[in-house]
Amino acid sequence: MISRTTPHPHPVRRAALLLTATLSALSLTACGVIGGDGDGGDATSSRRSYDITVGLLLPDKDTARFEKFDYPLIKERISSLTNKQGKVVYANAEGSQAKQSEQFGKLVADGVDVILVNAVDAKAIAPDVEKAKDADIPVIAYDRLAEGPIDAYVSHDNEHVGQVQGRALVNALGGDAETSKVVMMNGEPADPNTALFKKGALSELNGQVDIAKSYDTKKWLPEVAAENMRTAIEEVGLGNVAAVYSANDGMAGAVIEALEDAGVTDLPPVTGQDAELTAVQRIIAGKQYMSVYKSFLLEATGAADMAVAKVQDRSIQFDALARERVDSPTQKDIPTMLVPVVAVTKENIEDTVVQDGVYTVEEICTQAYATDCARIGLT
Repeated sequence: MISRTTPHPHPVRRAALLLTATLSALSLTACGVIGGDGDGGDATSSRRSYDITVGLLLPDKDTARFEKFDYPLIKERISSLTNKQGKVVYANAEGSQAKQSEQFGKLVADGVDVILVNAVDAKAIAPDVEKAKDADIPVIAYDRLAEGPIDAYVSHDNEHVGQVQGRALVNALGGDAETSKVVMMNGEPADPNTALFKKGALSELNGQVDIAKSYDTKKWLPEVAAENMRTAIEEVGLGNVAAVYSANDGMAGAVIEALEDAGVTDLPPVTGQDAELTAVQRIIAGKQYMSVYKSFLLEATGAADMAVAKVQDRSIQFDALARERVDSPTQKDIPTMLVPVVAVTKENIEDTVVQDGVYTVEEICTQAYATDCARIGLT
């Protein structure tokens, strides 16, 4: 079970405060305050440890954030923390567990100093983590909780993500919620986050709506979600689908397209996650109800901070970063950093993804969305 703090009533403000703290930590590191002579090791050993190699393994290219945000942010942060001496060796598994295992093995064989891994299959990767452990290479699970003897975990409160999504649907349905038929489009079963998203969503949906159909989606593939949605439309009835719980934005886009292809013009509320640019534009256009924004900056920089602290044996800094504890099926009390999340709707786009510099107004409000942006005052 994940040990969580009580959700903060002002998630946007909390995220901003955490970002401020993260940037403050960066300035202290640059000035030599964190991890200096009083934080484990002498100055010589600290300087030597700047020359480190971080292995980064991400699971797929279908999720836009991994290539566009996570990798560049982690690379930049590692460089900043190591006086530009540290480097990141990056590989993307493109949805293949076998490919990721091969990539993992190469990092171990090459003797990298630490591995950040977002597992394609959390259970299947455990033997690779064991091999890293045998080679004395720390492994930090990134975004998804991997099994095996990992040293730390960086992600978001994923059960809370599902709660935010489920609560949004109930609010959107209003007084009709109890009799409304909802289709659930969950993620890949091998991804441990899927179960947490689902658990959180069901905690808000059970007893509040009529869950007509629920699907797991192989490898989070939009085309699989689209096929499942077409099946749901046939079995539930086109006019009876009152809302769709979609665990992420890629599937949300496929669900919406399937509904439109079936002839729906007044789209039901559809949730999402990751605040992808296309999803933000769908929200502005009134096609997608909401998405969950998880600060890529906070998660990526947090992971980089933990990786460097672990390699440099800076236990005080590492412990300060990993204040939570989670359990995996194979390990208890894993040091964890959980980053806050926030629901993104047309009412707060400017205060979330624009304010945090994820997207500019110009990137969002292209010619196709100019009228929609003007309608909500995003110009």
